Amino acid sequence: MLCNRDEQVSHFIKSKRYKRLVSLCTTYDRHQQLELIHADISRHFQYVTFSHRWGEGEPSLRDIEGRTIYGMSIKGGFGKLQAFCRVALELDHLWAWSDTCCIDKHSSAEVQETIGSMFAWYRQSALTIVHLSDFRDTGSLGSSEWFRRGWTLQELLAPRSLLFYTETWSLYKNLTSSNHKTDVTVLEEIERETGIERRFLTNFSPGLDDARLRLQWASLRRTTRPEDIAYSLFGIFNLHLPIMYGESAENALGRLLAEIVSQSGDISVL
Repeated sequence: MLCNRDEQVSHFIKSKRYKRLVSLCTTYDRHQQLELIHADISRHFQYVTFSHRWGEGEPSLRDIEGRTIYGMSIKGGFGKLQAFCRVALELDHLWAWSDTCCIDKHSSAEVQETIGSMFAWYRQSALTIVHLSDFRDTGSLGSSEWFRRGWTLQELLAPRSLLFYTETWSLYKNLTSSNHKTDVTVLEEIERETGIERRFLTNFSPGLDDARLRLQWASLRRTTRPEDIAYSLFGIFNLHLPIMYGESAENALGRLLAEIVSQSGDISVL
């Protein structure tokens, strides 16, 4: 199911896990109760995030709200969303989050909040599923346009666990690993294609350290909306700045660089 906090809570309260938890808590001491509650809730509320290139006909929140995903059209992004949910379910995950339809883009406040917390969404996920819609499992992984888009940089760096899927939704090279970030062969390929060292790929911390290097990673990437080239870096630098769609890319980048220099004192980014 797609992430919805009210739905998650309701599902949990109706579940056998909840009834078992209530029953066990009556026989445990307070410390044991807290440990049990934390473990059960963590398992139930864990979710999978989706990383992909946006295309034509991506479903919005209003398109899918209150409807069953699998009963909808498979045209455009709907089929892609259904495939993502199926893969998440096959991997034994109950909840899934996609940036296309789990954000109310008609609410400027929600857009601001979501962009500000996007890095955290991916970092806190149990797994990020990456769909390379232009890659057929032949040639270099880095040939996919996914590696040249602005928003996918943080979607590569933030998750602790990540799996690449090809155009036909087969696992990349049919590798048996449950996390491509622990696969040496995949890491070497990503490092070679992106110029990002393995230590950052596997254990990235958002912040202002190595600011010039982080900007270099993003320098060859592109976004559909020019100002997004700056907004897509806010999470990587752990900065919270106003989102002002309609401003120029130069202005957005100027605000970002000014904040980096203000907080770090590092003028090498200029």
